[in-house]
Amino acid sequence: MTLSLRFINAEVLHPGGLSAAPLSIADGVIAPDGGRAVDLSGYTILPGIVDAHGDGFERHLAPRRGAMKDIGEGLIAAEAELAANGVTTAVLAQFYSWEGGMRGPDFAQRVMEGLGRICGEVVTDLRAQLRFELSMVDDYDTVAAFIAAHEIGYVVFNDHLPHEALAAGKRPPRLTGQALRIGRNPEKHLAAMQALHAGMHRVPAALAHLTADLARAGVRMGSHDDRTEAGRAEWQRLGATIAEFPETIEAAEAARAGGDSIVMGAPNVVRGGSHNGNASAPDMAAMGLIDALASDYHYPSLRRAAFLLADAGIHDLAGAWHLVSKGPAQVLGLADRGDLAPGQRADLVVIDSRTRRVAATLAGGRISHAAGDVAERFFG
Repeated sequence: MTLSLRFINAEVLHPGGLSAAPLSIADGVIAPDGGRAVDLSGYTILPGIVDAHGDGFERHLAPRRGAMKDIGEGLIAAEAELAANGVTTAVLAQFYSWEGGMRGPDFAQRVMEGLGRICGEVVTDLRAQLRFELSMVDDYDTVAAFIAAHEIGYVVFNDHLPHEALAAGKRPPRLTGQALRIGRNPEKHLAAMQALHAGMHRVPAALAHLTADLARAGVRMGSHDDRTEAGRAEWQRLGATIAEFPETIEAAEAARAGGDSIVMGAPNVVRGGSHNGNASAPDMAAMGLIDALASDYHYPSLRRAAFLLADAGIHDLAGAWHLVSKGPAQVLGLADRGDLAPGQRADLVVIDSRTRRVAATLAGGRISHAAGDVAERFFG
């Protein structure tokens, strides 16, 4: 059931900054007027967070080694964590990879089936992204059918093969541990990697065909971990106009020059830089090279990153929050959310103005999370 409410005495974040004017919701959207008044003095209302790429849900599907039998229950638990962190729209980034285990095709099938079963039971808008390993040329037709069958609207291309080691005839680092973790014989795992590496000459033609088909179907496409201007230009030529986590400023500047969208990880901001020496997200934000921040592997980082950028003076609060709300909504082509303008979806997060902790989250005018004093004000 959607709510009809008028929030009063809160600070409300709009693109122009904070306002003390009341905010109303009705019929699942931001309304010119609302019903019952709810006093939110001491709190700030901000647009709901849109997470364009996150794989933090995986820990709910496999809390210990080995996946849960009921994937749907794990996804429901993940949705609760998302809501508790102010996320109202979440893109779940699922691998389809030669790496096997939770990244393998069979597990991807289970996740998509589970997501299909529980989507109507949760409040948060859960969406799927498929992270496809481009070296899997023999799977291209199968993955195209998989994307269509599950109506996946966002595909990102990865290449996690250790090409340098394989080209030198070396045993890639951590191979044995990786193989044993997914229950595969290490020698067979190595042989599979070598075969994929040897077939890379087949990738360009197959990839051009696949991306053309996906573009005709209206699927959004992106690349992952771009390093060079030439590499980003090639992805743009193929229609993959979203650059996820570019590893260098060169690649990010190429994306910006080409009009592509740039997504960076919020944990990179919270840490003050990349954990593995890649481009610094705070530096990129200061250079205007980020369109959206994504949770990557840590949902709480989205809210924290926005406040950190505002506190550092890199953006004002409206500009910083844009990177976790309207910015990612635009990257995903979701014009109905990301700000608190009349007629937009009633997606909002209520933050304690003093502690900056999430007190309540509403998605489409429905409560997905409420705790403490705010819960009493909502229901009291």
